[in-house]
Amino acid sequence: MRRSEINALLRDAWAFFDTYRFRLPEWAAWTPADWAAAGAAASEVVQHHLGWDITDFGSGDFLRIGLLLFTVRNGDLADPTCRKTYAEKVMIVREEQLTPLHFHHQKMEDIINRGGGDLVIELWNSTAGDGCADTPVRVSIDGVERTVEAGGRVELRPGQSITLPPRLYHAFWGAEGRGTVLVGEVSSVNDDATDNRFYEPVGRFPAIAEDEPPLHLLCTEYPALLPG
Repeated sequence: MRRSEINALLRDAWAFFDTYRFRLPEWAAWTPADWAAAGAAASEVVQHHLGWDITDFGSGDFLRIGLLLFTVRNGDLADPTCRKTYAEKVMIVREEQLTPLHFHHQKMEDIINRGGGDLVIELWNSTAGDGCADTPVRVSIDGVERTVEAGGRVELRPGQSITLPPRLYHAFWGAEGRGTVLVGEVSSVNDDATDNRFYEPVGRFPAIAEDEPPLHLLCTEYPALLPG
């Protein structure tokens, strides 16, 4: 992805969040210089990979296959002294913009439609060999159990949520013609480095072509761009 594309998406994200009065932490607006000045005081943000996360999953076409996320809070499975056992994200999902089929080895999550259009989620049980099973899928939508066929889809309207246990394959996108979706995620600790299993190999984090200075750092860029 080009840095200019990422910067434009960040500006659009600020406007979209403002539409729904979803407020981000103060450090969400920091520039690279602000991060450098903060130093060790922002170590939890850096170590727990909080903040902006934009990916095209290696597709080269963000609007077709891509996702913009912001991690608000998160623990650290690798740190035995970390008592934070939960995570929270907010996402912007556009109409027909696919997040590819995947599951999480350990993470349980609630995906919540916070506003905007409808969110379509495709569901598959996984096999012992990490394939897609042909068995019906039982899920909880706002605490009410529902069964769908293998590869079946559910649509979450604003205010609805679904609980996704570990190893349940899911893909999602915004329903055609119904607008961009503000999506929330409340989960156990998130670990994008080791806990994601995509059905087909993808690039989880983008390679960036630097054609202009960064507006904000992505959470994957802290180690490379911060001094020390």
